[in-house]
Amino acid sequence: MQGYEMKILIIRLSSIGDIVLTTPVVRCLKKQLPAGTQIHYLTKPGFKVLLDQNPYLDKIHTYADSIKSILRILREENYDVVVDLHNNMRTRRIRMNLKGKTFVVNKINLRKFLLTSFKINILPSLHIVDRYLETVKELKVFKDGEGLDYFYPANFESLKAFCPTLERGRYIVAAIGGQHFTKKMPPDKLKEIFSKTNLPVVLIGGKEDMHSAELIKEQDSNIVSLCGKLSLHESAGIIENSRVILTHDTGMMHFAAALKKPVIVLWGNTVPQFGMYPYYGDHKVDFKNFEVYGLGCRPCSKIGYDRCPKGHFKCMNNQDIQGISNALNAF
Repeated sequence: MQGYEMKILIIRLSSIGDIVLTTPVVRCLKKQLPAGTQIHYLTKPGFKVLLDQNPYLDKIHTYADSIKSILRILREENYDVVVDLHNNMRTRRIRMNLKGKTFVVNKINLRKFLLTSFKINILPSLHIVDRYLETVKELKVFKDGEGLDYFYPANFESLKAFCPTLERGRYIVAAIGGQHFTKKMPPDKLKEIFSKTNLPVVLIGGKEDMHSAELIKEQDSNIVSLCGKLSLHESAGIIENSRVILTHDTGMMHFAAALKKPVIVLWGNTVPQFGMYPYYGDHKVDFKNFEVYGLGCRPCSKIGYDRCPKGHFKCMNNQDIQGISNALNAF
């Protein structure tokens, strides 16, 4: 298919981290295919902001509820290639109703099931980004080593309106949120970690994390909460200007990697072996994983639960608090 201009549609409907993880595919397709190749992207409206500033995209389409409506729009584009990096029932229906050659990511769900249900690990030792790139290898696209992309317009001075005492490179960011309870360290454990750190700590997260933030920063003037106050772009700005980021297995981990920031990841019910740990490409950036080894129940899910299925939540409650604090202080 190389040798002439193409129009390519990439599909990834959600979520924050998963969309950031597709950015190397966007960049490599745009930069390595012939000039004039158009790259379009289909996602949900709430995630369009993650892509609006991306210079490698020619057009962004959004899908809300009506497949019939979005198909009418997409058919008019007459795509040569459709790249489905989501591969669920909705995206399957969309791609099957479009012309052009189709490439679909292998989600290796059976292998993930064997690991979560029977602790049989036959997962490939390959990051999800590399599996995304393998999906389009027939187009002669290769990994360029540049890692993830995140483009945003915010500047540091405007961010200081949220916290006037911020000094570039002189604070720790803690992304305390997570889509599921079993991915998040309890507030009392985080409070203990931050009581042992040398730099000020800025907590980020959504409105749903505000209560936990209040418990963490209680009577500690070294901790500032910006939970519920920042847009995604503003969160990126806070991360990029920090010293180091502490995060769970969430989208902010991938923000940090895209911005080439050192990150410390606290793993609960999920594991790095799923292939979604911090991805820097060929850039040499330090990151550390903290997880509790030897638990027969872990990983219990590739996504997460609203409560620990066993009731003990040892994958977070038994984390090395002092070791995490020491790692933060070492940056």
